[in-house]
Amino acid sequence: MENKKDIKEINNSKENDNDLVNLFSSFIEKKYFQTAQKRFSENKPLVIDYNEISQFNAKLADELIENPDVWFEYAQEAIDLIDFGIEGKKIIRIFNIHNHKILKIKDLRSEHIDKFISFEGIIKQASEVRPEVVFVTYECPACNAKITVIQDGVLLKKPYVCECGNKRAFSSIMRKLRDVQRLEIEEIPEKLEGGAQPRKIGVFLRDDLVDPLFQKNVVPGTKINLTGILRDVALKVDDGRETRRRDIFLESNYLTVIEQEFEDVELTKEDEEKIKQLASDEKIYSKLVKSIAPSIYGHDKIKQAIVYQLFGGSRKERSDGVTTRGDIHIFLVGDPGSGKSQILKYISKLAPKARYIVGKSTSGAGITATVVKDEFMRGWALEAGALVLANKGIALIDELDKMSKDDRSSMHEALEQQTITISKANVQATLHAQTTVLAAANPKFGRFDPHSPIAEQIDIPDTLLSRFDLIFPIRDVPEKKRDTKLVKHILKMHENENDEKAPIDRNLLRKYISYSKINIQPKLNKEAREEIENFYVNLRSKYSSEEKNIVPLGARQLEALIRLSEASAKIRLSKRADSEDAKRAIKIMRYCLTQIGVDPETGEIDIDRLEGRTTGVQRNKLYVMLKIIEDLQKSSPENIALIDDILEQAENQNINRVDAEVLISKLKTSGDIYEPNIGKLKRL
Repeated sequence: MENKKDIKEINNSKENDNDLVNLFSSFIEKKYFQTAQKRFSENKPLVIDYNEISQFNAKLADELIENPDVWFEYAQEAIDLIDFGIEGKKIIRIFNIHNHKILKIKDLRSEHIDKFISFEGIIKQASEVRPEVVFVTYECPACNAKITVIQDGVLLKKPYVCECGNKRAFSSIMRKLRDVQRLEIEEIPEKLEGGAQPRKIGVFLRDDLVDPLFQKNVVPGTKINLTGILRDVALKVDDGRETRRRDIFLESNYLTVIEQEFEDVELTKEDEEKIKQLASDEKIYSKLVKSIAPSIYGHDKIKQAIVYQLFGGSRKERSDGVTTRGDIHIFLVGDPGSGKSQILKYISKLAPKARYIVGKSTSGAGITATVVKDEFMRGWALEAGALVLANKGIALIDELDKMSKDDRSSMHEALEQQTITISKANVQATLHAQTTVLAAANPKFGRFDPHSPIAEQIDIPDTLLSRFDLIFPIRDVPEKKRDTKLVKHILKMHENENDEKAPIDRNLLRKYISYSKINIQPKLNKEAREEIENFYVNLRSKYSSEEKNIVPLGARQLEALIRLSEASAKIRLSKRADSEDAKRAIKIMRYCLTQIGVDPETGEIDIDRLEGRTTGVQRNKLYVMLKIIEDLQKSSPENIALIDDILEQAENQNINRVDAEVLISKLKTSGDIYEPNIGKLKRL
C-alpha cells in the first residue's frame, strides 16, 4: 500500500510540473511571444510584469512567490520548448511584484528564505564586478569520462568519484563563467520610524544586471527596488567551521532605480487639503517655529532659520552645466547644554529624509564616501557616507569641531558642488550629495569667552565656515528674567510630558515639507529682486571707502538671501517669492551678521570676520605696518628695519605693542617680510 501511495504522489508531482511548463508556455505564446523574440534576438532578458502572470493564472503567480526555484526551472524549460528561431541563453526577469509581496529589510525572517520577494533600499556599498564559475567539466584520468559539476557554493567543487571507481587527479577541461557584483543595501531613511537605525542586507547581481551600461546607475547612494530569491548561508567561526546561525542575502532577479524624491511620504487628498489650509494661515510662520522642538525653550531665531532650511530653496541647473544649490546650510556654535544636540536630534526625527551623525565618532569617509576592502569578493568596494546616503534629504552633524581637519576638509565639495568625487584603488566615481546640512559645535575652548570676539572662538576653517548660509552663536549668559522663564519651562515639562504641544502635528509637518518640495519651485518676482538688490548694494556702498576697506557681505550671502526668500515662498505654497519673503530673508541674515560678523573695533559688519578671514580693520593695520617697515628700511644705511623702531612707530599710528607684534608675525607668515638677523626685519 505504501509503495502505491508513493507512486501516486510521484505521478501527481509530474502532472503538476507538466502543468507549470504548459501554463508558462501558453502564457508566453499568448502575451509575450513577439516581445520575447525581439528581446532574445538582441541578447537581452525577457522582462515580465508579475501582474500579467497573476491575471493570466493565479496558480502560476502563486507558485512563483512560494517556490521560485521550481518555477524558474520549469519556466526556463518552457522557454526552451518554444521555437523563437534564436540560439543562445534566454534569461527571464520578473518585475512589479511589490504590490503583492513588498517587505522591509528589518522584517525579513526565516519564513521568507527561498521565497520570491521584493524590497526597496539605498545602495550603501558596491563591490567591483568580478567573474564567478558557473560549472566546471572535469576529465577522469582513468577512463577519460567527462564529469560536469555545478558550482553553487562558495568553494570550488570537484568530483568525489568517477563511475569507474577512480577518486584521484581529475583535471579541469572546460568551465563556464559569468559576472557577479555584491551590493550592500540599507533601508530607506524616510521609511524608518523616527530615529530608528537602518538595517542592511547583501545582494548579488549577475548576468545582464552587471552590464556596463546598466552599472552607471548602480552606485552608492542610489535608491533601488529589488526583486529576487532570499537565500541563507552559514556563519563560520575563525577556523572555517560552520555554526548553527545563518546569514541572509538576496539573489537578485530584477533591479530598478527609483528617482530620489520626497514622493515616498504618502499623501492623501485629506492631507493636501490640510496642507493648503496651513499655507493660507496668516500665522503659519509663527506656528511652524513653535512646532520645531517645542520642548526646547527659546532659540526662536534658530528655529525660524531651520524652518526655512527644511523647506529649502530652488535648485537651478543652467544650460552651460553650472548648478546652483537650493539647500540651505546652517551652523550652530554654542556653549555646552545650550540645546544644540537636542535640536539636531529632533530634526532627525522630523525631516522626511535625515541622517544623524556625531563628529567625534565619524571619519571623513563616513561623512562623504570611501573605497573599502570587500572581503567577500576579494576586491574593492565603493561605500557611501552620510552626505551621499542623505541625498535630497538632510544631514545632522553634531560635534563638528571634534572631527579631524582632514575629515572636515572632505566636506568642502559636498557642501557647495553637492557631489563627492572618489579616486582610490582603481575606483573612480562621482556621487550625488544634494544634501542639506545642519551642523553643531562647541566654541574653541569649550565655552564662549565674553571678552573675546565670537568669530575668533569658532574653531572651524574659514573655507568650510564660508559654505554655511547662516551661523548662529548660542551663548549661556546669566540673565534673571530669561533664566526664570527657562526654569519654569523645564519644571513644567517634567511635571507633564505632554503639556508642550506643537501647533502642527509632526506627521502633518513632514507631509507639508514633502508636498512643498515636490510641487513648489518658486522664483523671485520683481519686488523681491529689488528688495534684495537694495539691501545688498546699500550695505556694501556704506563701507565702500578705501579708508574702511571693509566687505560687509559677498556673493555667497547674496545667494543665501535668494534661497531663504524662496524657502519663505514655499511655506506659503507660492510659486513666486515676493517682497515680504525677501524681507524675512534679510531679517534673518542681518541677525546672523550682527551676532558674529560685527568688528568690535569699529562696530561695523565685516563678512571676513564672520568667515574667519583677515578683517578690513586688520588689513588696514597690516598696510600701515608694511609702510612703517618700508620707510624705516629706506632710511637705514643697512637697508633693514629694527623691530624696536617698528613698534615705536606703530604706537604713533595708534597700534599698541601687542597688536603690532601679532601683525609682524602675520606678515612673516604671509611672506611679505623676513628676519635676516635677530631684531631686524626686511621687506621682500
